[in-house]
Amino acid sequence: MTASASTGVPGIRDMLARLISLPSISSASPEWDHSNEGVVRQLAEWLEPLGFTVEIMEVPGMPGKFNLIATLGSGPGGLVLSGHTDTVPFDDKRWQSDPFSLTEKDNRWYGLGTCDMKGFFPLAIEAAKAFAGEPLQQPLIILATADEESSMNGARALAEAGKPKARYAVIGEPTNLKPVRMHKGIMMERLRFDGQSGHSSNPALGRNALEGMHEALGELLALRSEWQEKYRNPNFEVQVPTLNLGCIHGGDNPNRICAQCELHFDLRPLPGMNMDTLRQAILDRMQPLAERRELKLTFAPLFDGVPPFETPADAALVKACEKLTGHTAHAVAFATEAPWLQKLGLETLVMGPGSIDQAHQPDEYLELSQLQPTVDILKGLIKRFCL
Repeated sequence: MTASASTGVPGIRDMLARLISLPSISSASPEWDHSNEGVVRQLAEWLEPLGFTVEIMEVPGMPGKFNLIATLGSGPGGLVLSGHTDTVPFDDKRWQSDPFSLTEKDNRWYGLGTCDMKGFFPLAIEAAKAFAGEPLQQPLIILATADEESSMNGARALAEAGKPKARYAVIGEPTNLKPVRMHKGIMMERLRFDGQSGHSSNPALGRNALEGMHEALGELLALRSEWQEKYRNPNFEVQVPTLNLGCIHGGDNPNRICAQCELHFDLRPLPGMNMDTLRQAILDRMQPLAERRELKLTFAPLFDGVPPFETPADAALVKACEKLTGHTAHAVAFATEAPWLQKLGLETLVMGPGSIDQAHQPDEYLELSQLQPTVDILKGLIKRFCL
């Protein structure tokens, strides 16, 4: 008798179809944002019959947002298989099928979240079925988080709570089953100067925020050059940290001295670069400029940011994943929840089915050819780190 027959847990296709049917979009826009409670409780319903002890945690300050920690076995070490339960918003006019229905076509499963990343959960559960009832030496933990696509507050809440306790963690983001041991961080910052308006015929009548911003732009570009001279990592396609001047707004009329100017910019630090140190370096350049020009300075993150992430090339988890997949662990440009799992003391790696090229796209899909290889790789990891 199969594990699914004995427990009533459905097969991979039925599980994914059910998860896809449950909207769990996370967005900073309230009109798009959904609770993920339905997805979390459905996962719990499947995991409990397999012998998992399930804990559902509400994310503090975020009503309707939940993390799930499901644990099979016990011990001081263990393996976490982690994924996020939320998806990005979608444009239904650009989809060829219903985003909330699993549609099979051309040896692919289409649906919102198939690859990023609801598809990982049925495969992790299928791998876990093989070990239901076996005496694990170390625990197997399936972790499901909230709001990765917007605030990453689900992962932050776990780090603050000190949960889960384990030794190793694999985050099943879409990497075409190639192990990823590092990624850059993401910082999005807001810089604003407030001065004094006045008639443009006499500069002494005001304090021009736009001229202050012009000088600030030069300082930011100089900092970028300094950082790119100092920091380089050949594992990345873009080997240096980047700073992008994204958008700028200021002033209201050609014949008025500009009283206010605001810049939003994006900074992608490499592993080894500390975000607080970078922000302080920017502030150290901006404060003297603002004081000299008698401008009020505001400098603050647009969101808390994602730290850069790196696991050493010789780490046990990296070596195990390389052996199971036949691929050398590499670096990617996108960010994940890995830094917060690292804060919990977990040796962390990113690896899952599907391609990031399909993520956040209309007609998102998961190749059927990746299903069994994923299950086999996850079984190999469970044997290596839990038995």
